[in-house]
Amino acid sequence: MSETILITGGMGFIGSNFIRYFLKAHPSCQLINLDKLTYSANPQNLLDLSSDPRYRFIQGDILDEALLFRLCQHYPIQALVHFAAESHVDRSILGSKEFIQTNVLGTHTLLEVFKRYWHDTLAEDSKFRFLHISTDEVYGSLGMEGIFTEETAFQPNSPYSASKAGADLLVRAYFETYGFPTLIVRPSNNYGPYQFPEKFIPLMITNLLESKPIPVYGRGENVRDWLFVEDACQAIDQVLTKGKIGEAYNIGGESERPNIDVARQCLSFLKKGEEHLQFVTDRPGHDLRYALSNNKIKKETGWHPGVPFSEGLFRTVQWYQDHVGWWKPIKERLHQESKGFWSKS
Repeated sequence: MSETILITGGMGFIGSNFIRYFLKAHPSCQLINLDKLTYSANPQNLLDLSSDPRYRFIQGDILDEALLFRLCQHYPIQALVHFAAESHVDRSILGSKEFIQTNVLGTHTLLEVFKRYWHDTLAEDSKFRFLHISTDEVYGSLGMEGIFTEETAFQPNSPYSASKAGADLLVRAYFETYGFPTLIVRPSNNYGPYQFPEKFIPLMITNLLESKPIPVYGRGENVRDWLFVEDACQAIDQVLTKGKIGEAYNIGGESERPNIDVARQCLSFLKKGEEHLQFVTDRPGHDLRYALSNNKIKKETGWHPGVPFSEGLFRTVQWYQDHVGWWKPIKERLHQESKGFWSKS
């Protein structure tokens, strides 16, 4: 593959991991990273690529139509991978406006600009692809039985998941209405290096490294399907290159765990006792369980998850142990902002 690809939100967790992975997997490609640098984006994530001629960073907002049109004029963009999103459920519960603006209106702006670019500049006969990164949370909550497939109806239960569902449906509509070449992926819960430390796994690890308790909602019975970020990046790459235009693909980690089990495994890796567990009031609309079928992506692209959860979690713990200088200033800043996400012990 030798193409110029626009990445939105590439300074975030999955986006920065994807850029690093993709340049290694496709050394002849050029990547443009468009990121607004909001609170969860971190230029340190890709600092080592700043001198790589295959990579260029542009600070900007996906709601800025004029900027997007300029990018289309200056670069021969052959694909767009759309990571940019507000993504933390707790923040969406406290205030949802930014989630609607970025996740819904931002996605709509990208679709409008790049539909016109595809129609006017590429003459609709190119191999251009618009790949939208959605989430398993659009499906809502499962009981302790069953599994989500790509045909499962949407039932989002938080402002975050509702905003992602809205974006997901817009992407589908642009394919159905205009023939715009879209793809959608719905990954399960990603974890790994560079994840912003307000999310469950990095929050637990960093709290334990600071000898603080780790907050667990309810009794920790909520079940998540965990996907190591390198596996997610490989899956996104496979869908981008082999996926069928107009289709959506689940990306499951095949690693379902109750939150309490994940917490105890972190305790074990860091040689901490269960006195560090702190059970806190459950959040509103907390989905009980997610589980994704990988049948479609396996059949159509050959992808399957390759990193067992215990290995991925151990590698993640090691990364945070080795990169205190990356996460500690972030937690100190967030503590000062008093957003209410951190243990005050």
